[in-house]
Amino acid sequence: MKKIISTAILTLALPGLVLALADKPVDNQPLSLKPEPEHRIISSKARLFLDRYHYKPSELNDSLSQEIFEQYIQSLDPSRSYFLASDIAHLERYRDKLDDYLNRDQVGPAFEIFNLYRQRVAERIAYATDLLEGEFDFTVDETLLLDREDQPWAVNQKDLEDYWRRRVKNDWLRLKLTDKEPDAIKETLSKRYNMLGQRIEEVKPMEVFTWFINAYTQAVEPHTNYFSPRDSEAFDISMSLSLEGIGALLERDGEYTAIRSIVSGGPAYLDGQLQPGDRIVGVAQNEEDVVDVVGWRLDDVVDLIRGPKDTIVRLEVLPAELGVQATSKMISLTRNEIKLEAQAAKKEIVTVPSGAENGDDYKLGVIRLPSFYVDMAGRASNRPGYRSTTSDVRRLIQELRQEGIDGLMIDLRDNGGGALTEAISMTGLFIDTGPVVQVRDSRGQIDIKKDRVPGTVWDGPLAVMVNRYSASASEIFAGAIQDYKRGLIIGEATFGKGTVQNLIDLNRVFSTSEDDRLGQLKLTVAQFFRVNGESTQLRGVLPDIALPSTNDIDDQGESAYENALPWTKIPAAGYAPSADFTAMIDQLGTKHQARRGVDPELQYLLGEIEQYNKVRDRTQVSLLESARRAEMDEQEARKKRKSDVTGLPRITFEDEGEDAPGRLISAEETDAEDENAHDNNDDLDVYLDESARILADFITLSTEQPYLVQATDAQKGPALSEKAQMK
Repeated sequence: MKKIISTAILTLALPGLVLALADKPVDNQPLSLKPEPEHRIISSKARLFLDRYHYKPSELNDSLSQEIFEQYIQSLDPSRSYFLASDIAHLERYRDKLDDYLNRDQVGPAFEIFNLYRQRVAERIAYATDLLEGEFDFTVDETLLLDREDQPWAVNQKDLEDYWRRRVKNDWLRLKLTDKEPDAIKETLSKRYNMLGQRIEEVKPMEVFTWFINAYTQAVEPHTNYFSPRDSEAFDISMSLSLEGIGALLERDGEYTAIRSIVSGGPAYLDGQLQPGDRIVGVAQNEEDVVDVVGWRLDDVVDLIRGPKDTIVRLEVLPAELGVQATSKMISLTRNEIKLEAQAAKKEIVTVPSGAENGDDYKLGVIRLPSFYVDMAGRASNRPGYRSTTSDVRRLIQELRQEGIDGLMIDLRDNGGGALTEAISMTGLFIDTGPVVQVRDSRGQIDIKKDRVPGTVWDGPLAVMVNRYSASASEIFAGAIQDYKRGLIIGEATFGKGTVQNLIDLNRVFSTSEDDRLGQLKLTVAQFFRVNGESTQLRGVLPDIALPSTNDIDDQGESAYENALPWTKIPAAGYAPSADFTAMIDQLGTKHQARRGVDPELQYLLGEIEQYNKVRDRTQVSLLESARRAEMDEQEARKKRKSDVTGLPRITFEDEGEDAPGRLISAEETDAEDENAHDNNDDLDVYLDESARILADFITLSTEQPYLVQATDAQKGPALSEKAQMK
């Protein structure tokens, strides 16, 4: 199954939960929504930009109409839980006609489809609420199918009623397992269902238009989106470096709001409990009652979580690692500003045994880079000492060289990208002059972006850590390091986002009145290519040494989008690799595989991955109470196994220059007031530890099999190279 991802700022999907069916409208049905005059204007301008300026030419014809129809129905009813087969048959007359309506800037069919959807939601809410008056037998061995995306539409009321009986039964059982009393469960679910109905009733015409026009943009290409005026404000907030919140990017996952990623330095990151893939089922302010948010629209959940600095928000979450039968836990977070400082590069030193008889330990520098950032205003005004990724990383390397490191690791895990200019200039810290990335626009013209400053800052052994969430600018840097054979790439295949987007403010381009509020259009206009000619699109950057992973390449990253642009290739740019250590890759892989069989950390990780894959592959959840309680017992046993592993002797991390046992983060890495958030021996990072061992193996092998151009004085001593002085 392909997972369609929509972030908090896109608001492409309606609730995935609600209830079961009747064939007639309920009483007090809200008035039908209709298009508004500005919708014609916005539709016209969006169509103009998509037709003339999008990287992927897409004629608005019957074929695209069919894709738009599928996208729109999917956005309304992703779990196929509301519409009947007869409803879809009735709407089929629009399947290959939406292009005709859009070419005339008419969006009436979108509102007709939505009004029918809203009616069906109200009917199913009424049915589910009635079920709460009865009783459920949790000794009956039956299951609930959770993923219905690929299921056929329900043929009749009986089939859909059976599904929602099980759905509501599962909701009840999940709360029962948290020791809630029957009256409290009934009250919670009744509020949930009624709130869902209320939120659908309160949908405004602009929201319906936004869902439909995004069905159009998403049918063209997944990174092209329309932002309504409200969504534009949310997007601007999300791009602000002083956002007050918890520091997490959210996405829709069925009826749940899920954690897409954690922002480094934010409250969620410092707390450490919230993890990517966790699903939020409830939100509470301070000590107020928890508001159940299962089935809520994404932007409404975001609004509930966001709040002023120094206020507390409590999240009820279902941990991702525990799968579909997880029981919830509460996490309290204090909202705070997420500033550039928290996103800045940080350094530490790890000491690893060399493996040689009577050999000294290797000191390896680690630079963690959450994003590629730059002070745009400072750069524009040429302000002396303005903050940037390149300047920070250069400074940290110089400090690490002074401390006598033997090798350097750049940690790009979860780095979703940022400023292209910084990815290029930072690559230049490790290579001499030369091309770094190629950019092809919609006309087919290729612009080769180069590092033009001679010299390097670090010429010694280098490794770059990546994972499935390393994207965009991270992939450009990692790809260039790999193409130049300048260092090892360790981890997972990266995200695979190899496209360039421009944000178009429709108010500035087309507005004729100060009162116009037309929103923004994010348009894909170009594609990245590595210097070897291969695109980073779809495939990402493949590691030289792959570490064990829970991520399925088909369900995470660019390949999760069904209509993502394909991988392709152009001629290579003129560049000269720095070295050739191809022969070492197999040797390093063999050493890593040997450790998998004996190292306690890797053994624990492999066991967790095996368990996670079992949980992830489940498509059904048991409605037998005894089975669910057995699952809870196993979850507790797994927590115990992790605590056993974290107590083992570890690789040593330096704290202010002194060796300290366990996984300690230095004061250089985190502000003093936040030290307690990470200073504990339970912070297990198997991937970093094993990457350090691989780099140590690399250094040992390189002494026997020289592979690099001889290290310059810049690497051997405190004097700076030409580039270190100029950049």
